[in-house]
Amino acid sequence: MTAIRLFVGLGNPGLQYEATRHNAGFWWIDELARAQGARLAAEPKFFGLAGRMKCGNHEAWLLQPTTFMNASGRSVAALARFYKIAPEEILIIHDELDLPPGTAKLKKGGGNGGHNGLKDISAQLGTQDYWRLRLGIGHPGDRHAVVNFVLHEPGRDEANLIQDNIADSIALLPLLLAGDMEAAMLKLHTKEKT
Repeated sequence: MTAIRLFVGLGNPGLQYEATRHNAGFWWIDELARAQGARLAAEPKFFGLAGRMKCGNHEAWLLQPTTFMNASGRSVAALARFYKIAPEEILIIHDELDLPPGTAKLKKGGGNGGHNGLKDISAQLGTQDYWRLRLGIGHPGDRHAVVNFVLHEPGRDEANLIQDNIADSIALLPLLLAGDMEAAMLKLHTKEKT
């Protein structure tokens, strides 16, 4: 079993993006840092905000790239190489258009689904073989409306569903840190059906 040693939330830096759907990954890391009493600080050599957290016998890094979404891989690769963290020990948390708000899916590898952050991470790591936590934000229904949609705030009901989703997936932390990804997936994916 391979434990997760690096949690990366994707988003865009800056106040104008803070509450937008594209920043769901940042929200997840903020929530985890709060829950674990971890502090994120600017780390220029990692092109992002980074911090360490300890949970039981496990330690892991938290990272929010500040490179803007399309260049997220630069930040992820810099920290992973520096601390010798393998791709399969990395969990990328990102917004997912193909899932409705309130739904989250955990998976390893696969394509990027048109997500520019994932595209850059795969290019920088030289593999797609890392874990992803896909937080559903829904789809505007028209692919031409996607950019506008992800760069705007969700409505209150939607935002509540996304926040609940974040809390539910953070509850899987002990399993993720222990590398029990099968159990984490089972718990997360069966919760959706109840």
